[in-house]
Amino acid sequence: MKIEFAPMNVPLRRRFQTAAVLQWMFSFLALGVLVAGAFGNFCTESTGFSRLFPGLTSHLLMLPFWFRVPLFREYIMSGGLVSSSKSSLSHLVSRPEGGNVAVIAVGGAPESLDARPGSLTLQVQNRKGFIKLALRHGAQLVPVFSFGENELFDQIKNPSGSNLRTLQNQLQSILGFAVPLFHARGVFQYSLGLMPYRKSIHTVVGKPISVAQTSCPSSEDIESLHQVYLTCLKDLFEQNKHTYGFNDDQHLTFK
Repeated sequence: MKIEFAPMNVPLRRRFQTAAVLQWMFSFLALGVLVAGAFGNFCTESTGFSRLFPGLTSHLLMLPFWFRVPLFREYIMSGGLVSSSKSSLSHLVSRPEGGNVAVIAVGGAPESLDARPGSLTLQVQNRKGFIKLALRHGAQLVPVFSFGENELFDQIKNPSGSNLRTLQNQLQSILGFAVPLFHARGVFQYSLGLMPYRKSIHTVVGKPISVAQTSCPSSEDIESLHQVYLTCLKDLFEQNKHTYGFNDDQHLTFK
């Protein structure tokens, strides 16, 4: 394989960008295929979150496993990350003064195994726990989609039913997180490595979905709101896909 090295005359601004991404990769390697857009937009001020949404404080939810790692727990909490456990989410959305935003990668770990360029498959069809909590606390739901998220990395082919996918599913059930075999570019060369490709991510925030508080939501309540959320998410994609380089025949697939 021919290796394409980075030129020596790369602007200093680009070198600082690479250094920042490298630090992020070392810190959140396990999340590398999943939430680059969410982390950059909601956990940092790189795109001016506080200016766009004054009075709101965002918290990206992360697998509870990482909060059991000494020192790393304090490090990720300093960036506003919170455990994705039910108790943590309930605490965020139940504060009477409001102002908290819980950012959830609804598809979770399984979705990372389908993340690759061109993929629009979301693991949301059977994800209804966040819907139930929203109903219990009367918390508004806001559909969000990051265009370009799956273009950051390639992934070794692992179709459903393959030996690799079966092994990955088994490892996920044991470890509690997925093990996607992804790759992209390196620090000093563009041919192979774990650094993401230099691709743009455009995170589009949809209109809030009003939720009436229901202390004991029924299955029908949950299913009805879940369908509203899926419809709004699909509409958000369809309304913006041409702006960000997607074609008429490209649509979201819910699993």
